[in-house]
Amino acid sequence: MGELVKKGWNRYLLELQLHPLRTKAVTAGVLAGISDSVAQKLSGIERLQLKRLLLKVLFGFAYGGPFGHFLHKLMDAIFKGKKDNKTVAKKVLLEQLTSSPWNNLLFMTYYGLVVEGRPWSQVKQRLKKGYPSVQLTAWTFWPIVGWINHQYMPLQFRVVFHSFVACCWGIFLNLRARSLSIAK
Repeated sequence: MGELVKKGWNRYLLELQLHPLRTKAVTAGVLAGISDSVAQKLSGIERLQLKRLLLKVLFGFAYGGPFGHFLHKLMDAIFKGKKDNKTVAKKVLLEQLTSSPWNNLLFMTYYGLVVEGRPWSQVKQRLKKGYPSVQLTAWTFWPIVGWINHQYMPLQFRVVFHSFVACCWGIFLNLRARSLSIAK
């Protein structure tokens, strides 16, 4: 089994080197699917909702992986690949003031409009009610992840690392969105 895992990992690293955008997109999509499967089970859904799962995979594949790929390339270009503490702090601050609010707003909007199929008026109400607490929670969690990512991860692994952590964050967002639906 160890040899199989080693071969798989080596193949993944090769794909990451040869096709970084595609590999990050597929990774983000798969992890979004895992995240949603776990969230569905934790929220008490007996039978896996396949449409919802596929829509979450689509979000990770079409948005999460590509957005992260280009964001981290841009951040490294802006800060010229530096990893000193002051630069990492600036990267984390910039990320938290720009992409974090955007990503959470976009996810909650996508979830309401596309995944749940709610009308814009309901989604807007849920955003007003739930977005501030989601974003405040994000600002207590993601800066630590960002620090680790920018300080210790090589550029090619940042989206992969972020996607693994986002898998857990996605469970939180799914459960949070569901609780807002129930409370409505």
